Amino acid sequence: MLTKLDFRASDDIIDECKNFYYAGQETTSSLLGWTIFLLATNKEWQEKARKEVAESFGQKVPNADGLSSLKIKNMILDESLRLYPPVPFIKRKVELTLPPKMLIYISPLAVQHDHKIWGEHVHVFKPDRFAEGVVKATNNNPVAFLPFGYGPQTCLGLNFAMIKAKISLSMILQRYMFTTSPTYVKITFHKI
Repeated sequence: MLTKLDFRASDDIIDECKNFYYAGQETTSSLLGWTIFLLATNKEWQEKARKEVAESFGQKVPNADGLSSLKIKNMILDESLRLYPPVPFIKRKVELTLPPKMLIYISPLAVQHDHKIWGEHVHVFKPDRFAEGVVKATNNNPVAFLPFGYGPQTCLGLNFAMIKAKISLSMILQRYMFTTSPTYVKITFHKI
């Protein structure tokens, strides 16, 4: 016989599952939105990605075997995550050297836009920086790329989000071309 406590625990589990699902929806939507924008403003990469999708799937629905061979699309998604991480900050509770229970906030955006790590063209969409993987892209500092966190605290939904993004982007590239509005104006900031 189930007790009231059992039902409450079950409700908590259901709430956590909903939380994972909706958080995953939001981050994947953000990733896809920024990726489509970046491809619309970088036609060369859009065509490379479309060609790769056509070679892997033709007009068929993307499958797991083909997803693993999408090197160009992985580079594009990683660069999109670097430029526009879906999570603005990561919070961690300190238990060791610093005072206990101290909270530390880490900004992926700040770390992923550090010119000392990413080079002179840190604010430029350059997916080829990921051609040889994250370690090489970060100059042997993989902690500098943390759109989903890092280490044991990495987001549980990372693989699900990336598979969902790869499938969605593949299907979109099979059917559509992206362009920016003729009235779009790029704003750039310069140091004073």
